[in-house]
Amino acid sequence: MGATTSLAGKELSVAAGATVSSTVQIRNSGTLVDQFTVDVVGEAVEWARVEPDVINLMPGTEGQATVTFAPPRDSSVRAGVVPFGVRVISREDPSLSRVEEGTVQVEPFNDLQIELVPKTSKCRRSARHELVVDNAGNYPIAVELDAADPEDELKLDIDHRSLTIEPGTSAFLRLRARPHDRFLRGQDKRHPFQVTAMTAEAAPVTANGTVVQQQLLPKWLLPALLALLALAIIAVTLWFTVLKPTLISAARDTAEQVVKEEQKKLSDKADAAEAKAAKAEERAAEAEKKVGEGGAVAAANLPGPVTGPGGVDLARGQAFDFRITTDAVATTDLNDFDGFTADPLPDGKTLVVTDIVLQNPRGDSGTLRILRGDQILLEFGLSNFRDVDYHYLEPLTFAPGQQLKVEVNCALPGAPEPATGRCRPSVSFSGRMAG
Repeated sequence: MGATTSLAGKELSVAAGATVSSTVQIRNSGTLVDQFTVDVVGEAVEWARVEPDVINLMPGTEGQATVTFAPPRDSSVRAGVVPFGVRVISREDPSLSRVEEGTVQVEPFNDLQIELVPKTSKCRRSARHELVVDNAGNYPIAVELDAADPEDELKLDIDHRSLTIEPGTSAFLRLRARPHDRFLRGQDKRHPFQVTAMTAEAAPVTANGTVVQQQLLPKWLLPALLALLALAIIAVTLWFTVLKPTLISAARDTAEQVVKEEQKKLSDKADAAEAKAAKAEERAAEAEKKVGEGGAVAAANLPGPVTGPGGVDLARGQAFDFRITTDAVATTDLNDFDGFTADPLPDGKTLVVTDIVLQNPRGDSGTLRILRGDQILLEFGLSNFRDVDYHYLEPLTFAPGQQLKVEVNCALPGAPEPATGRCRPSVSFSGRMAG
């Protein structure tokens, strides 16, 4: 049983945003009717498709599938050689899978963009802009930057004049523009300028900006000074004619009232202290009398031990840990589970599981269950984890006679297990065991 395969084109070339195809020839070299699944593995899997991806063949017959590669025109796929594999899996004998290898050359493309933020700024002495240089192409690009204004009215400085930008990334640079001449008063002046990004592979890219130069003295300064002077005169007049006499009188009345209230509070506190002292003397006399008569104080009852689920004393239980390793046979039946159990518990012991660690180092696909007898407690997809742990505040309890079991449905073994057709995830348990 199995298949004989061949790939028509093993060295392909395609431009980003375009497509290129190759065909894989499949021959059923077995003696039974077989179904073959065809897929792509490797870095190109995200932008590759197979049609048809399932082929049914009689013994000794052939069929073919078309593999199409369509890398997107963006920075997610870098220019260069990308290796791939076309995998053919037999349903009757998955262990005899075939992989035809090849490469696809993704051609480079250039997409450089620049932007000034803000495009228009206002200043008296100097203005600041942020220059964003974005490489939306699929390969690193070296960029030279130049800033100039046609009237030569500005001094323009950029953080870096030369830089290399990786695909799918942006460089954020500071640009400072300072007018050569300044003026105290007058109308605003507009100074346009331009930033140019140059590369060896493509035409220059430009971004336009404008600096609006304002007078050094703010327009609101003189009216504000006059208003402040008028307010100061009004405030001084009010202080000496109205506010100061009123405040002095109010302060005097308030002080007298505060003194009277404090004296009353002190008198009340003294009376309360004398009353408490008298009561304390009376209680002391009563206590001495009771002691003389042989009175005794009852002892407080101490609380009993705290128990966990199932009545198990977690503080006194015996700690345990063990691991269940599985060895499930690959199957296409989603309801076919292989079961695995740990060593039997001692008679009369209760198992309290507080920690679980799941391991799937080979990347098997399928389903894993943890059961208490026939009751499913937890169910996991193997392809969703490699290593994961769980810690319970309310632990899983297994009463005496209840069996802890692990079941596995093996859909597709991970590397290098496809040759053996078995899945081998494992589960580690820890907690306490008590009678």
